[in-house]
Amino acid sequence: MSDRTTIKFGTDGWRGVIADDFTFSNVCKVTRAIARYLETAYSHDRPVLIGYDTRFLADQFAQTAAAVLADLGWRVQLVDRDCPTPVIAFQAQRLNSAGALMFTASHNPPIYCGIKYIPDYGGPATTQITDAIVANLTAVSETLPTGKHTDQIAIFDPKPAYLDFVYHSIDVAKIRNARLKIKYDALYSTSRGYLDLILGDCGCEIECFHTDRDVLFGGGMPEPKGEQLASLIKAVQQDHADLGLTTDGDSDRFGIVDEQGNLVSPNEVLLVLARHLVNNKGQRGAIVRTVATTHLLDQFAAQHGLALYETPVGFKYVGEKMRETTVLIGGEESGGLSILGHIPEKDGILANLLVAEAIAYEDKPLSQLVQMAIAEVHGPRYTHRIDLHFTPTAQTAALKFFTQSPLPILGDLAIQQISYKDGIKLYLEDGSWVLLRPSGTEPLIRLYIETDLPAKITQICTQVEQIIHAIVPYESARL
Repeated sequence: MSDRTTIKFGTDGWRGVIADDFTFSNVCKVTRAIARYLETAYSHDRPVLIGYDTRFLADQFAQTAAAVLADLGWRVQLVDRDCPTPVIAFQAQRLNSAGALMFTASHNPPIYCGIKYIPDYGGPATTQITDAIVANLTAVSETLPTGKHTDQIAIFDPKPAYLDFVYHSIDVAKIRNARLKIKYDALYSTSRGYLDLILGDCGCEIECFHTDRDVLFGGGMPEPKGEQLASLIKAVQQDHADLGLTTDGDSDRFGIVDEQGNLVSPNEVLLVLARHLVNNKGQRGAIVRTVATTHLLDQFAAQHGLALYETPVGFKYVGEKMRETTVLIGGEESGGLSILGHIPEKDGILANLLVAEAIAYEDKPLSQLVQMAIAEVHGPRYTHRIDLHFTPTAQTAALKFFTQSPLPILGDLAIQQISYKDGIKLYLEDGSWVLLRPSGTEPLIRLYIETDLPAKITQICTQVEQIIHAIVPYESARL
């Protein structure tokens, strides 16, 4: 069980177990803490938007937050149905609002819910903002709202304006002429009624799965990868479809299956779309990636004379860079991206549509587009991530070891450079890199590797574990 008295904001808001720490009283408390921040940043003539995903009680948590804000004198616009995060973020920017509250736990299991504050620029709140909200928690109550100010709450439909933006961002005619056959697995997410509608308007032959609201997500998780996509992969293969598409629970992350039934990695999608935006749409701008995302994007940027920026893990850092400079595409290996002219927030709906658009422009299957994009930047590169479960003591000792001199050899390769931007990133002599990043929520170290040969991945993984065990005895280090 969680500590009901502790409310912690992570990289993308506060999440908790429903009826354990994520309760109506705690929602009231967090909403009041957010409202205290709003008082320092906005006037009351600007509305506060509220959205929610398909999770159990998410709609009622949202209604409670709306009533709390109304009690405090704020005008509230509450969505008329569950809503994708990128859609409420888009509206937060478009409507000159005081920002938005989004009730979602993204791709987490069904027992979780969450709340995040989205400022008026339409992207994740910065650390400065979330720190201010957390600081306010000690000064606010958890009492339920009075319910006496419902006249301050209006219901609105966020879909039409977002759809209008999308139709002006993609080449509908080009996609329509391609007559693509697409399988779409909503995974019971908020993208249903959005992605399938747009694909239909683009003339695609579309078959949809799991488009009802199920708070248990069919007994699985609303995460667009691995075993969750077995039915989508099977449908693509059996019906010889051009593409399989899906999103996570709140639709900010994408999932792509090519015509052969292969799951296309987010790293590959980012590379394909960067190439598409430059070659087919004639766009220019910087490329932004996190420390854990493929360096093939660096090679692409160098070939096309584009700036390349590396950020810590978390789309809020990508979004910050998008607000500072002109960015062609920004993304992360976990499945989020945004593009030039859009909000500084992940958008899985638009990402999926851009992949369909790339296929339509090139008149080539997605698997071939992936191969072409990789070959043009002198790939392939092989990436891998594993979670090493160690005690906090072992984590600290291991990370400290990699800061000492002389540096160890990994996979028979010398470490030439080390970065501390987020965790510890080791640059090896052959262009490979290794990232050791402690989890902020679990007792583990996330190990990311990118190299030119699959065999090197095994060597490096084995050696990193051996190094940690040499520092801290196995019995006291392993969980």
